[in-house]
Amino acid sequence: MVEESTATCVDILVAILLPPLGVFLKFACKCEFWICLALTILGYFPGIIYAVYAITKK
Repeated sequence: MVEESTATCVDILVAILLPPLGVFLKFACKCEFWICLALTILGYFPGIIYAVYAITKK
């Protein structure tokens, strides 16, 4: 079975490439996804920063 730290690492890599996709894989269509999508539309780097934050927070 995949360890949680490995899964988080893969999620972060996906979030760097496509921020909304990384958040969607973690949270589905909850509020975090829509915030990340809006930030990515406004600017790619704010979307990345929020995606990494949302994935790594506990």
